[in-house]
Amino acid sequence: MTDKIGVLGKKAPQRTGVERVVNAPLPTVYGKFQAIGYMDHDRGDEQVALVYGEIGPDDVLIRLHSECLTGDAFGSQHCECGDQLDAALRAVVAEGAGVVVYLRGHEGRGIGLLAKLRAMALQAEGLDTVEANLALGLPVDARDYGVAARILDDLGVRSVRLMSNNPRKREALVDHGITVAEQVPLLIPPCENNITYLRTKRERLDHHLPHLDAVVSSS
Repeated sequence: MTDKIGVLGKKAPQRTGVERVVNAPLPTVYGKFQAIGYMDHDRGDEQVALVYGEIGPDDVLIRLHSECLTGDAFGSQHCECGDQLDAALRAVVAEGAGVVVYLRGHEGRGIGLLAKLRAMALQAEGLDTVEANLALGLPVDARDYGVAARILDDLGVRSVRLMSNNPRKREALVDHGITVAEQVPLLIPPCENNITYLRTKRERLDHHLPHLDAVVSSS
């Protein structure tokens, strides 16, 4: 405890806000990014922004990607998250510059990994993703995008072209002072294992997924 005690015997004030901690080169299969690590002192989460190329302040192509261990790391077909992350990283490289903010603490739309797995078990029994969360007494979507806006501020980004099908992400950035010049669709072809999940996102969570029309009409 001595490292937290000041010269007058008082505890040092607790840090708040988002702090840039490190900037390291990150060569990937997509291209060479800069991995800029942040500490969110308010929530205790470690965050990272993957920056490609020289970004300016305006109309930067970005993705706010919510952490999804099952999709991003394990290749789960229950959702389209892993494919969206792959598509977003490829898009910023093709653009020549852009940012993917990987938001930890967003697992399962903010309910955490174990709760998400419990919700997935209920979905296997016939509930949709909204019903499953509510059956567990959990919010449908507990994510907060304030930290993402603060990271973009730190990077000097004022306006973005947001790769997302979720109107809530756009609204959240605007509410935090980031201009969204364009919302760029990030549409992944559905498969047998995620079509019901995707339909629920469109019908109950207002995600813009027009590519499902062809699947709906042919099913």
